Amino acid sequence: MAIGAPAFGILRIASSRRQGPYVTQPIRISAPPASRLPCFPVTASSPPFAHFNEASILAEARARTGLADFGDESFREPMRRMLHAFDTEANLNEGGRLAMRERTLGLLVNRLRVEDWLARHPEILRERIAPPIVIAGLPRTGTTMLQRLLSCDPGIYAAFFYELRNPAPIPGSDWRNDDPRIADAVTEVEQTLSAVPELATIHPWDPMGADEEVLLLEHAFLTTMPEAAADVPEFGRWVDRQDHRPAYQYLERLLKFLQWQKREAGQRANHWVLKTPSHLGFMDLVFELFPDAVVVQTHRDPLETIPSISSMEYALRRLNADDPDPVAAGRRWGEIFRAGLERCLERRDARYADRFLDVWYRDVQDDPIREVERIYGFIGRELTGEAESRMRRWLVDNARDKRAPHRYSLEKFGFTRAQLERDFAAYRERFILPRQG
Repeated sequence: MAIGAPAFGILRIASSRRQGPYVTQPIRISAPPASRLPCFPVTASSPPFAHFNEASILAEARARTGLADFGDESFREPMRRMLHAFDTEANLNEGGRLAMRERTLGLLVNRLRVEDWLARHPEILRERIAPPIVIAGLPRTGTTMLQRLLSCDPGIYAAFFYELRNPAPIPGSDWRNDDPRIADAVTEVEQTLSAVPELATIHPWDPMGADEEVLLLEHAFLTTMPEAAADVPEFGRWVDRQDHRPAYQYLERLLKFLQWQKREAGQRANHWVLKTPSHLGFMDLVFELFPDAVVVQTHRDPLETIPSISSMEYALRRLNADDPDPVAAGRRWGEIFRAGLERCLERRDARYADRFLDVWYRDVQDDPIREVERIYGFIGRELTGEAESRMRRWLVDNARDKRAPHRYSLEKFGFTRAQLERDFAAYRERFILPRQG
């Protein structure tokens, strides 16, 4: 999946119960089809917090936690610009405004809780991150299947959806044995798929499955995540021009924290598996922060992948806006991944050629275990009988035919075959056309 698994249009209300920074509660304000958002309407008596005032949002996050330290302050400017974009550029409906404000609060609550844990456990930052296997390719190229297969190996760490949404354990919980973050994630996924059922045809949502660490990068507010939630291309292009080092430094910090939690819970592993398509544009930072990383680059024809990911992003935007533009979604996401792929191949050829292994989508579909064996051979890792057995069981339990097919078209998102062939000509000539015969 390309853009993680966030419940973008799900309002998350602060709770006095044992849950994390918030619990999910979907809302709607317009009158879409009955199958979309079967939730309570926002009325004049609804809580009056659908604004994007930075100071009040920061103050509310502090009030919810009783904490004050957000950590490195580099997140402030991108967050401020994101809030301004949500307010002036995104054309959110009232439900979307509420949801985006609450999501921002949740990220800030997470930052506060993370810093509190780090202050009380300074040994966390002394963790040495196990060498990462970074799965990076265009969205819809088999990255989720590969990540979840590798995460079946007990000797490989993976970040699970419930950890990505709440990287700090819930205060007072017995998270080593009975983690309440899991129940919160289950509720979130259920509410998301209830809001837009077609999302289940696009991505295998799993609250306990490995997922994209872009959900950790999001805490620095320097990611494509806001653009998955809303049409904010000007903010997105500002993000494109920024130095993303603070985001990757924060990612390293959070991965150390998650690795510490896993070790505390008894897991011992000697690799990580990571996966986020947006890493394509930032390979220098990936190797700077994780110098012993290797990259598994997945390949599939952009004529299939770019319309598919545009379909997903359009569905996510429908959670927050009454009438999002599918052509605008296609235009922006095509731009994002065209530029990211070009930067990846440029840096790969210039500096990191020996750190990449190429894997093709059709090969993963035809014989996934064979492709796992290729990856293990590349990193010098043995595929144990236990790991292979778990992987084969996962394949049975998660067969694609258990989900409805994902239907989409080039034309709906403003694409033509000729345009995509032109935009991705060099990539297709190198990686796609030779395998088509």
